[in-house]
Amino acid sequence: MARAFLFVLDSFGIGGGPDAADYGDRGSNTLGHISQFCAAGAGDREGLRKGPLKLPNLSVLGLLHAAKLATGHFPEGMQIPSQVFGIHAAASETSNGKDTPSGHWEIAGTPVKFDWGYFPEPENTFPPELIDAICEAGEIPGILGNCHASGTEVIKKFGEEHIRTGKPICYTSSDSVFQIAAHERHFGLERLLKLCETVRTLVDDLNIGRVIARPFIGETAATFERTGNRRDYSVLPPEPTLLDRLEAEGRTVHAVGKIGDIFAHQGVTKLTKASGNMALFDATLSAMDAAEDGSLVFTNFVDFDMLYGHRRDVAGYAAALEDFDRRLPEINRKLKPGDMIVITADHGCDPTWRGTDHTRERVPVLAYGPGFASRSAGILSTFADIGESVAKHLGLEPGPYGRSFI
Repeated sequence: MARAFLFVLDSFGIGGGPDAADYGDRGSNTLGHISQFCAAGAGDREGLRKGPLKLPNLSVLGLLHAAKLATGHFPEGMQIPSQVFGIHAAASETSNGKDTPSGHWEIAGTPVKFDWGYFPEPENTFPPELIDAICEAGEIPGILGNCHASGTEVIKKFGEEHIRTGKPICYTSSDSVFQIAAHERHFGLERLLKLCETVRTLVDDLNIGRVIARPFIGETAATFERTGNRRDYSVLPPEPTLLDRLEAEGRTVHAVGKIGDIFAHQGVTKLTKASGNMALFDATLSAMDAAEDGSLVFTNFVDFDMLYGHRRDVAGYAAALEDFDRRLPEINRKLKPGDMIVITADHGCDPTWRGTDHTRERVPVLAYGPGFASRSAGILSTFADIGESVAKHLGLEPGPYGRSFI
């Protein structure tokens, strides 16, 4: 029986989003701008990387050809392979949002057709009645932040006051999210997680997609750093996803990284946590070894988004891509007859773009495995085509959204 491996390079968009203008993102292009900056020397960093962006393994799987489908041209300064292998495509998102749950749920065959709730005001962001309810239910003396912010910057700005006062740092972004940062020792990790569970119930009526715990350590603004104990509290997907359909058939779904949190642990049968792209890569290799016939291994590589996209770090993003590309042959050596790998993304987060938020872009779809013919699948009208292709490969009945490209 077949196995499937679905790897999401979080935020690795390739431009060309047909509705990008509706989100203020017309012209955004995560891969295209990173390659352009690297070709011009603006992606160099001493001791990290230098020169044009080099992704030979992803390129031979059709990454650059997918980018050309998305935008009409190849990324600047990258070496175009003479031959590509497997199936390549560019996929457009149809969900009402450019956030992590929407992208992942649509990849898993369930687009988001409803409108999320948001906190649009950049300052004094949260409604006073919500703050009052959080303080009462969470037994806290107040909150700090109350704004749109970058997670690292808001901790640097309010972290010392948080330690003195015991007030957690609450902030958001253009996504449907309520984020809470607190010190692991001074505030307590378990206390932070309990507070997030409380807030999750309080924002349900506002249709907020995620409440995220952002623990950190350190004693001063200069030494604060976030830890790997992040936890996402997501609402349930609105309909059964690919994960639910597999679980209903008695199959195993190995969720690596934050996949479990994104799907509110629905449809997940085995969970593996890891922090950092390379640790996630190692955990994925172990999950591939353990994967049974008919199972799915689903991994989110979060650093592209969390450490480099949101922080608008071109050199860091480029180096992370090159690190992933360098290790890709390790995954390929694990393949058995009947296996299918899909490499894709959930949205963009162009590190050259204004602000610090996600960008509405098409994403690459690179599907391959033993016996896969090499071809272009063109532009997919929905990420749900990815989930339906995996479902067909694993022998499931078609779902209500999307169409298989295999």
